[in-house]
Amino acid sequence: MEMTGLQIFKYLPGAKKTSKANCKECGCPTCMAFALKLAKQNIELSKCPYIENELKEKYSHSIKHPQKTIEIQGHKIGGENVLYRHEKTFINRTLIAIIIDCNCQDYEKQIENISNFEIKGVNELYHIDLIILKNFTTNIKINSKIPTITIEELNNYEIEQIQDKDFNTTKKELITIREKAILEKDDKYSNPTCVFLNPQDDIFTSCAKASYYICKYANMLAIEKYNNEMLSTIIRLRENIYTDPQKPLQVESDLYKFNNPNENSIVFLTTNFALTFFAVANELESLDVPSYLIVIPADGMSVLTAWSAEKFTANIVSSTLNNLDIRNKINTRKIIIPGLLAHMIDELKQAVPDFDFIVGTHEASAIKDFVKQFN
Repeated sequence: MEMTGLQIFKYLPGAKKTSKANCKECGCPTCMAFALKLAKQNIELSKCPYIENELKEKYSHSIKHPQKTIEIQGHKIGGENVLYRHEKTFINRTLIAIIIDCNCQDYEKQIENISNFEIKGVNELYHIDLIILKNFTTNIKINSKIPTITIEELNNYEIEQIQDKDFNTTKKELITIREKAILEKDDKYSNPTCVFLNPQDDIFTSCAKASYYICKYANMLAIEKYNNEMLSTIIRLRENIYTDPQKPLQVESDLYKFNNPNENSIVFLTTNFALTFFAVANELESLDVPSYLIVIPADGMSVLTAWSAEKFTANIVSSTLNNLDIRNKINTRKIIIPGLLAHMIDELKQAVPDFDFIVGTHEASAIKDFVKQFN
């Protein structure tokens, strides 16, 4: 683990109260200030001429990156420095690769299907990252939208390859490698890991194993037996695991359409917090009623949080309506706001006098009944 400022300070002249304590030769006013800067790697160790060898060794070891970062066909794997995401964040998403056997008669069709596979996420479309070609020869022509690599080429990378024959064995090996790399910074365990799923497993078993290995701690998965439902499941799981817990998940501020609305369709409004957006969007999508959803830029905050942080104000609503050119896109002049913001009605009407703001539901699950009454 990285050394803290206090741990570093114990080795400095200031802590030992020697004649060189707080000498300012490093450019810092005190030894403690130097230690705090050094802990954040904002100053060089060599700036202090009185550093002891013991601190040099411990500090060099503490800032050493525990896992190598490897780039494969434009995708980075590895480079992780924590065991648990909430400690900081995971860095490079688990690379998902599909193995295609070029000896199969339909290998071209398989490559085409994998190339065209995509699922929609928050502000992004997700695809398979890589195709691994087995039994490839130079006379075979590959037409793929996504990067390809042969098994032989993969073997040239500094990757620890794990053949998944037994779940418990694979699990223990992945955990041991990550713990040795992170906790001990042992160079023998610094290579990223690639798990080759057992093609003899059924789809449900493969999906369950892949899900576990994404969480702990495969940097790459090589999959030979799959279906679209399995791939959708593990990709969505991966995106949840590899989001930064320190940053709220948010969607783009925009005018979203549901069930082919026209200029006179019903209009809702909410914040760009992803969980709020999808809760409302799923309800609107399930209705037979055409509708719009205006999403306010609120730094990814939920409704009440955004209001309390002044990220959801009447002025912000007004500017959003202007920025999205709402008046020219719809004829409707009634906008339904979240029920939690009923106290903002007068403020909104004053800021946007040409719209009529209506108090909606507190929970997204009540939208269906609300729409029936509203209509």
